[in-house]
Amino acid sequence: MSVNVLYSTSARATGGREGRTATLDGALDLKLARPKELGGTGAQGVNPEQLFAAGYSACFLSAMQFVASQGGTAKVPADATVTATVGIGPRSEGGFGLEIALAVSLPGVERAAAEALVEKAHQVCPYSNATRGNIDVKLSVA
Repeated sequence: MSVNVLYSTSARATGGREGRTATLDGALDLKLARPKELGGTGAQGVNPEQLFAAGYSACFLSAMQFVASQGGTAKVPADATVTATVGIGPRSEGGFGLEIALAVSLPGVERAAAEALVEKAHQVCPYSNATRGNIDVKLSVA
């Protein structure tokens, strides 16, 4: 599989889950903190799972907008939301793994039309394509 890259970005992390992460262009610079559930102190800061959830939710909403712009599906209302929940834990095969749930709200869109739009977006979203076959992603329409 090849990708015709239209945009790329780079970020650098130091100190692992108790350090910092920043994009090389300076647009993002964040303190990292390990959550209590993973043995951390609960100090102020973000963690990789939060960053993944933020990125996936924004990307999936954009994928729905893209699909809708191509015609043949419901329009995406301005107040549409995608909530991504990312869980981390040990895998039975060893190491750690992620679980993801995407909860989509499309106010004013009929359920069947909303579900069709979500399914089509799931086929084109870069995060969905990256996780497919590796991470269980549960989709729901509110």
